[in-house]
Amino acid sequence: MNTIGDAGLLAKCEPANGQVATAQVADVVAIACPPEAFRNQRVLVIVPDGTRSAPIGVVFKALHARLGGVAEKLDVLIALGTHQPMSEAAICRRLEISPEERAGAYSQVAFHNHAWDEAAALRDIGSIPAAEIGSLTGGLFAMDVAVEINRLVLEYDQIIIIGPVFPHEVVGFSGGNKYLFPGVSGPRILNFFHWLGAVVTNPMIIGNKWTPVRRVVDRAGAMVAKPKLCFCLVAQGPALAGLYAGTPESAWDAASELSRRLHITYMEHPFQTILSCAPAMYEELWTGGKCMYKLEPVLADGGELIIYAPHISEVCVTHGAALLEVGYHCRDYFLQQWDRFKKYPWGVLAHSTHVYGLGTYKNGVETPRARVTLATAIPEAVCRKINLGYRDPKSIRQEDFANRQERGVLLVPKAGEMLYHLRNPPPWAGGVAPGAR
Repeated sequence: MNTIGDAGLLAKCEPANGQVATAQVADVVAIACPPEAFRNQRVLVIVPDGTRSAPIGVVFKALHARLGGVAEKLDVLIALGTHQPMSEAAICRRLEISPEERAGAYSQVAFHNHAWDEAAALRDIGSIPAAEIGSLTGGLFAMDVAVEINRLVLEYDQIIIIGPVFPHEVVGFSGGNKYLFPGVSGPRILNFFHWLGAVVTNPMIIGNKWTPVRRVVDRAGAMVAKPKLCFCLVAQGPALAGLYAGTPESAWDAASELSRRLHITYMEHPFQTILSCAPAMYEELWTGGKCMYKLEPVLADGGELIIYAPHISEVCVTHGAALLEVGYHCRDYFLQQWDRFKKYPWGVLAHSTHVYGLGTYKNGVETPRARVTLATAIPEAVCRKINLGYRDPKSIRQEDFANRQERGVLLVPKAGEMLYHLRNPPPWAGGVAPGAR
């Protein structure tokens, strides 16, 4: 366990055995949270929803043990983005709290779900001017971007973020200020930077640290005029491999280096067929699309990626109507018909391109680089309507795809968080060696 004195990183634990012990978590929390700094303070803890796997509970419990007796309030806000609200029971599972513990030691902790689409739940904290957006995005956009955030963030004295860091399709690596934007933000900046990431494209963003989207996210984070402390977690399976405490920027910077080492699998050749199996934590295609995002870089030209998720029956509860109208398409399909599509939420368009993948749109004809097929409980007619392929999930046996990598077939039993890259990537995926990322 190391204590750091510069660049905003207060403490880190990155043991050689890849497993941070509960006592080591408590040590990091103790260094980062001197009780006198939080005495009589109202503290808001921001954590992700259940679509991000990490041992959030061990950090939250150590934090509560450290500050629960000195802070005036220690409450929790779920960083939903545009995901569905979590029930009380689901939040307890997220925090690894039993019903008995909730009724006892944690009874004074208030749980709040972020409400991204409720004006009364948001506060405008200003805007990033067009000239600055132009600089941050390398000239891709030049427009004023309004910045709204959940009003609770402004009503507490101190903000503590607890969240994992993984490769991410929109921002490069998740974590840090991303749990503010889009985690607890309003729709305008949320839609803007999701579309920014889509314009750059998923393969050029994912697994890279200093992306245009990260620059926008950090700029928005700087507008939140509250003391902010961030605990960044790097998970490896059920274990916690690394824990970093400091400012959102510094903790994320350190954590993303370990994530890059642990969460990217390099392959020697692309695959013509990929069976990408969605875990149960992805309850709709909106989140299950990660099974494409993390594997597109190793999907061969003309190949097929199958999202295997018999439990998924919804395209998206929140944005389903828009997606049924828009469908799934490549980036250029939208860019070349922008007047037709610009009225739709840009985050929806971004999700559409990320699931569909790269492609071209020429003379009114859309051609995907590769095909995406759904083997889910979403009906075949709906799959065709939204411009994706269909397979009956009952017709698929995972074992038929196993141990066939040398024949161009890849089985990923739990997809969505580990990123797959080619050791020698093509130009559309960055075209740089792993060490240069």
